[in-house]
Amino acid sequence: MVVTKLLRYFFIVGLFLPTYAFAAVLPEERADNLYHAYSGGGVTIDGPSVLIRKNIGNNVSFSANYYVDMISGASIDVEATASEYTERRDQYSLGVDYLVDKTTINLGYTNSSESDYEAQTVGFGISQGFFGDLSTIDLRVSYGSDEVFRNDDEYFSDEAQHRRYGVSWNQILTQKLIAELSIETVTDEGYLNNPYRTVRFLDPTVPQGFSYQPEDYPRTRNSDAAAIRLKYRLPYRASIKGEYRRYADSWGITADNIEFRYTHPLEEQDEWIFEGKIRYYQQTSADFYSDLFPYSKATSFRARDKELSNYTTLALGIGVSYELPQRWSLLNRRNTINLYWDHILFDYEDFLDVTVHGDSTAITPGSEPAYSFSANVIRLFWTVRI
Repeated sequence: MVVTKLLRYFFIVGLFLPTYAFAAVLPEERADNLYHAYSGGGVTIDGPSVLIRKNIGNNVSFSANYYVDMISGASIDVEATASEYTERRDQYSLGVDYLVDKTTINLGYTNSSESDYEAQTVGFGISQGFFGDLSTIDLRVSYGSDEVFRNDDEYFSDEAQHRRYGVSWNQILTQKLIAELSIETVTDEGYLNNPYRTVRFLDPTVPQGFSYQPEDYPRTRNSDAAAIRLKYRLPYRASIKGEYRRYADSWGITADNIEFRYTHPLEEQDEWIFEGKIRYYQQTSADFYSDLFPYSKATSFRARDKELSNYTTLALGIGVSYELPQRWSLLNRRNTINLYWDHILFDYEDFLDVTVHGDSTAITPGSEPAYSFSANVIRLFWTVRI
């Protein structure tokens, strides 16, 4: 089954990518060995990942990443209409950075494979420093081509394309304050929904009072997002980061994201680094979303995916990084062990828990309680500077 983008976000966003750009330099040579785990809402997702970055001379840097999701369990959608499942996604990424004076050019390719989903993405980026490296502008563009299948229907096949354009401006404002402004636009076209998902509609001919039919999404989607980020160095060597991001798309969804991070080295040598995080996300529903439609094929487009509903999330996270003593370090290089844990609360306003109909008490369709759950995300990785 296709893994939702929301779950993937908590694993990979910001894990290996720098938050702020400074002077034009090649990425740090390193090897990361990661284990990630997500548990919540009846679903468990875990797996390993390996990232290697290696420079050739002073101008070229290569990177390679292998990432695995192993999914098992049954979300609330599956509990209502299907049985438990297991799935595996393998992702391979290759990248190259080329540095010329104050300009960095990046090319990347990613291939992701599941039993019912194949995705390929190519990307290009260019970064240029200005004003004595106090300012940096980044331009990014990528194109993705996906193939969608169904495990229970050998004749089902469709495609989707994704085009992403982004620009960001990084500015060193003072010796202690760095700011970033970023804008991104995405165009999606093709089969954009999950082939297994269904919507429910009122049906007085069945005992429970409602039946199901397949979802039907528009075949185009345009979205825009803008974000501002600030990083401030505190007097006692700690730092605080803040971010606000606004999102809107052609499906009627708007979203706001606010996040704060606090980072504190424990010793002068930065052997121990602690981090705390709080993130709040709020989203409105898509124009064609409904938890319960009045009748079959009530509208031209129909969705009951909870990720298209009105909902909020609150994430609290802590992390620790420890640089191993030289005598314990692999390959006689700097070795760091990093552990991060996030606890996330999901609250859905208009996605209702239909599993209560399994109880003995009769409940009128549409009066079920709103669905909510909590999840835990763990990321443990070992970094070797090579």
